[in-house]
Amino acid sequence: MQDLGRQFDVVVIGAGVSGCAVARELARTTASVCVLERGDDVCCGTSKANSAIVHAGYDAMPGSLMARLNVEGNALMYELAKKLQFTIKSIGSLVVCTSERDMDGLRELFARGVANGVPNLEIVDRDTLRSMEPNISVNAVGALWAPTAGIVDPFGLNVALAENAAKNGVRFAFDAPVTAMERRPEGGFALETPQGRFLARCVVNAAGVYADQIHNMVCEDKLEIVPRRGQYMLLDTTAGSHVRHVVFALPSAMGKGVLVSPTIHGNLIVGPTAEDIQDKEGTDTTAAGLAEVTEKCGITVADVPLREVITSFSGLRAHRAEHEFLIGENPSAPGFVDCSAIESPGLTASPAIGRMVAGIVCDILGLGERAAGEFVETRQGIPNMNDLTYDEWGRLCEENPLYGRVICRCCHVTEAQIVDAIHRPCGARSLDGVKRRAGACMGRCQAGFCTPKIMEILSRELPGVSMETVTKAGPGSEFVFGHVKDAIAKEGCTHE
Repeated sequence: MQDLGRQFDVVVIGAGVSGCAVARELARTTASVCVLERGDDVCCGTSKANSAIVHAGYDAMPGSLMARLNVEGNALMYELAKKLQFTIKSIGSLVVCTSERDMDGLRELFARGVANGVPNLEIVDRDTLRSMEPNISVNAVGALWAPTAGIVDPFGLNVALAENAAKNGVRFAFDAPVTAMERRPEGGFALETPQGRFLARCVVNAAGVYADQIHNMVCEDKLEIVPRRGQYMLLDTTAGSHVRHVVFALPSAMGKGVLVSPTIHGNLIVGPTAEDIQDKEGTDTTAAGLAEVTEKCGITVADVPLREVITSFSGLRAHRAEHEFLIGENPSAPGFVDCSAIESPGLTASPAIGRMVAGIVCDILGLGERAAGEFVETRQGIPNMNDLTYDEWGRLCEENPLYGRVICRCCHVTEAQIVDAIHRPCGARSLDGVKRRAGACMGRCQAGFCTPKIMEILSRELPGVSMETVTKAGPGSEFVFGHVKDAIAKEGCTHE
């Protein structure tokens, strides 16, 4: 394949929260950095389909990398949200015990959290729990209260990290899966993609469920990542206040179980299941999986209003048998740094993961920091109309009349927000890209009303994009395959 002369100090493979967090931290240094992403946008894998929880850090085993980075990431996340303007809410979490005989398990979880350094943990009794959550199960006998837990916009976090990295000079290449990689005799790596060849002194493997394939291209030891599918149901905003906190059941060997939680958009989310599968693209939902969610969500919360379900979805966690993050330079491939097996609590840990991996790369390459004032650590978010008063919204309309044109009626998303989402660094190129940045298509009608107008805006704002080539999520997901009148003419039909 032709060498396009794309030479970088660091190539990061994967534009999820981990990869983008690493890229942003590396942008603080003198390194030239490129992020390669197999999808058409950032946040196309595990980062887009998860529980959106900022975990407190009591679940992972003390002394594990997972435990340390969870607690560190939690501490960093709230300040990061202020700097990068993505939505986060500190609502706390409750791990609910529904049997007196299981209270020892709850106390063990409390002790584990204390060992991990989680602040302000408390075991609350039945009456306190009932006052905190009036809709808690009648079988509930107590709960572990973790006030530092919260909920976050996973799309907003991922996009904010990417935008800030790009603002600071990081390059992104999309539709660029790494199909081959080899170590170069002179040092570093050559990576082959459909977008051409990329050369790197150092490679960071943040490829999610595909991290084993990337790892095994150059490392002598072999890695196996098992896609662990979790299925969810999302309820309308009319159900969003059914619980006030993140409500968990006691965790099992397969994970934290089915949770019930508000979302930052005002919905209610229930799930996930936990099923190990082979298909790395197996994000379909099943009748059995959704039935399991329906059954298990009622263990901890009474009368979940499941008639208000507006959509279901599934996501894949990058699981390995050790149930531990794999982060570090591989001894058999100097310069190759794994950031692999980042399953829950990976979203929470991502700010700490970014710092850790960037530190490893800096030690390998001997990187220095950029000159004072060169790194821009803040980012201006897209305004959310639901957070504004009518007067504030009116002032925006005076500045830009497109704020007065509501495109997504369910979520009150305007044309101005959509245009902004398209023209930002790493901007939206598809309907899902608009959804992740501006919040359109996420309401009760699930894009049934606003899709045609968003397609028109994408076609108008993106050079070389026609209505026929607008996609939902990249090549192969086009909405339009021709004009009705052309089809009629081709068939020689006439109107009688």
